[in-house]
Amino acid sequence: MLRIPGPINRYLIHPIEAAVAIVVYSVFRLLPLDWASAFGGWLARTIGPWLPISGRAVRNLSNAFPEKSPDEIRTIVRAMWDNLGRVAAEYPHLSEISVYDPDGPVETSGGEYVDLLREDGAPGIFFSAHLANWEIVSLGATQRGVPLDRVYRQANNRLVEWLYQRGRSAVEGALIPKGAAGARLLLKSLKEGKHLGMLVDQKMNDGIPVPFFGRDVMTAPALAELALRFDCPVVPARVRRIKGARFKLMIGPPLTLIRTGDHKADVAANMAQVNALIEKWVRDTPEQWLWLHNRWPD
Repeated sequence: MLRIPGPINRYLIHPIEAAVAIVVYSVFRLLPLDWASAFGGWLARTIGPWLPISGRAVRNLSNAFPEKSPDEIRTIVRAMWDNLGRVAAEYPHLSEISVYDPDGPVETSGGEYVDLLREDGAPGIFFSAHLANWEIVSLGATQRGVPLDRVYRQANNRLVEWLYQRGRSAVEGALIPKGAAGARLLLKSLKEGKHLGMLVDQKMNDGIPVPFFGRDVMTAPALAELALRFDCPVVPARVRRIKGARFKLMIGPPLTLIRTGDHKADVAANMAQVNALIEKWVRDTPEQWLWLHNRWPD
């Protein structure tokens, strides 16, 4: 594979990427939310299925749903790209989305569990997956008075990273990059009684094997490790796209953590509980999950 030298990346490729990202972001920002979402969905479902990475989505879906025909798989992949394009187009409009307005674009259930975590005087963890527009989870916590420190992967392009953080400015709380430095910040947040937001459906090479769609996959154990260490509630939250830029946010009661005294086994058992719940969500709306992750490597 051809490797582009660092200086060319930094001083040529990155500025071009950033310029394109700023133009696209600005176009989506100028359009009303519904129009931007529709345009982003059309753009992504038109281009996305032809990209080489789309082959990974086909393989992942075929392994997860062996009973589905090739035509059904292709339909899901196209809908997945539609959802991803909509998510990108909705970023500039996050500050306009009122999660708890009965006349707004989000129907919410389980808000009382956010209130419990806000009032208990202790740290807590919300977890979700890359379903529908997953940013609605953090937005819902913010608008209920619970800022979330969120774990995320920094963009390689510093200019794109700036734009990425600008789009998320409507959500209160720190953005914590993955890695050793981020792990220390996670511990600091919980020690200070803050709340974390974690997307826990991605592969982690040095994670632990946990079942997901009938196969063991390498899974980050941090959620269970932190919950057991700080004895804090773990709340599942899921977003479902109903139609266009209309959503349903479903916040569940805190999980009942498994505690046998065998720490290693408890971590594995609790992450199995988390993966089983995420699998249920994905099976319910497979077209709204991000199948592009290398979740089941050969």
